[in-house]
Amino acid sequence: MRIIVCIKQTLDTEAQIRISEDGKELRLQEAKTILNPYDEFAIEEALRIQEKAGGEVIVVSFGPDSVKEQILRGLAMGADRGILISSVPFRQSSSLLVATVLSKIVEQEKADLVLCGKQGIDEDNMQVGVMLAELLGWPHVNAVTQLTLSGPSAHVEREAEGGQIEVYRVELPAVLGAHKSLNTPRYASLPGIMKAKKKPLETKTVSDLGLQESALQQLVQAVAVSYEFPPKKPTGKLFKGGSTEAMVAEVVALLRTEASVL
Repeated sequence: MRIIVCIKQTLDTEAQIRISEDGKELRLQEAKTILNPYDEFAIEEALRIQEKAGGEVIVVSFGPDSVKEQILRGLAMGADRGILISSVPFRQSSSLLVATVLSKIVEQEKADLVLCGKQGIDEDNMQVGVMLAELLGWPHVNAVTQLTLSGPSAHVEREAEGGQIEVYRVELPAVLGAHKSLNTPRYASLPGIMKAKKKPLETKTVSDLGLQESALQQLVQAVAVSYEFPPKKPTGKLFKGGSTEAMVAEVVALLRTEASVL
């Protein structure tokens, strides 16, 4: 079985975001990046399947050169090889553009199963996996909490609203999105990190996949034109030193005059 795990590089949740002086771009080169946490569960599940049934695990990403660091992490966990599809020609992207590019590498590699995180923690849109499945014509289940393969099909469970469990029988090939309840990702061992540096990591362009940059640019229909930080919250007021009655009266007066809530 050949399993492709689609991963994404996201900003560290504690990263300091900076905006360019003209307000038109985010200065992401200066921010710390990480492997999208949900994608770690997808890598772990692929490795567990491989341990039981054999096959090959390929970590794939569409992004800038810096994504190689995240692919290497997947290789250090145990994946067999990595593929980076360069996003350098594209100033901005879209979920449909990413899904289109990924669909071509899935077809080129003749994958039997595609795993990904249920969402990226940066944009939180949950779109790429669904679009990828639609472009491939494959079934898709997201937020998977349990996965068992049985021949040409898979037993899949996901948690729905209200804590309800939905159960599916999915015919392979399929695209499945991993929830954090699916497993506990392994740590990359020191030997694994050393081996990762010797594993194949190929860089491709969209033209290598038979795609044209101009056609892909047409898939970016919503463009960010400017960025700005949210307004700073006004400083709070501290009341002390007076009698309780006087401070309560002052608070009530301010709620009427300044906050206009009374």
